[in-house]
Amino acid sequence: MGLHSLRFQLVDNEDSWAARRRQRRAGWLAETFPRLAEMSVLDLGGRVDTWLRAPVRPAHVHVVNLEPAPADVPDWAEVDHADACELPPDITRRRYDLVFSNSVLEHVGGHERRLRFAAAVRTLADAHWVQTPYRYFPVEPHWLAPGMQFLPVRARTMVARHWPLAHSPAKTHEAAITQVLWTELLDRSQLRHYFPDSAIRVERLAGLPKSLIAVKV
Repeated sequence: MGLHSLRFQLVDNEDSWAARRRQRRAGWLAETFPRLAEMSVLDLGGRVDTWLRAPVRPAHVHVVNLEPAPADVPDWAEVDHADACELPPDITRRRYDLVFSNSVLEHVGGHERRLRFAAAVRTLADAHWVQTPYRYFPVEPHWLAPGMQFLPVRARTMVARHWPLAHSPAKTHEAAITQVLWTELLDRSQLRHYFPDSAIRVERLAGLPKSLIAVKV
């Protein structure tokens, strides 16, 4: 099996190991919020496809992302192109039952923007579920590269360009360093700082903390 095939089996197809982990996490979400099917959910940085595959779909999902909106949006969803750290007034004036975010907090761009992201999460709903990969898990999850997150920027940039298990290795130095600088994994102390009133749940793999989830019900 080639390395690209290995990545496909691990993370890049609907039956992959990572997809099964996401489904397990979605089940955990539904157990945590038994009324999820009746709730209005603001998904910061997500995609409608996530909810199409979810075991329990909320009554209404509002997805906010910097990506272009999909051509077809189901009637139970709406999609806005916006920055989750600088939400427009037509969103900040609204209230939701739950704010959800999966693997986004590590990409928003530094401490000050993470503070704004967390403030938006806490303001827009009484309940939230914010997941982020754990910094000290031994394999960097975006590139599947052992210990990459602990390397100097120059070395991480080299990994981003040439590591064969990357989803799409950067073709230029500028593209690689941009990917690296926009990816900053968090530890438990940081997540607790951003969400001081939340419970911090730990998702484990082989007994090791793999991701952290700030939860408020």
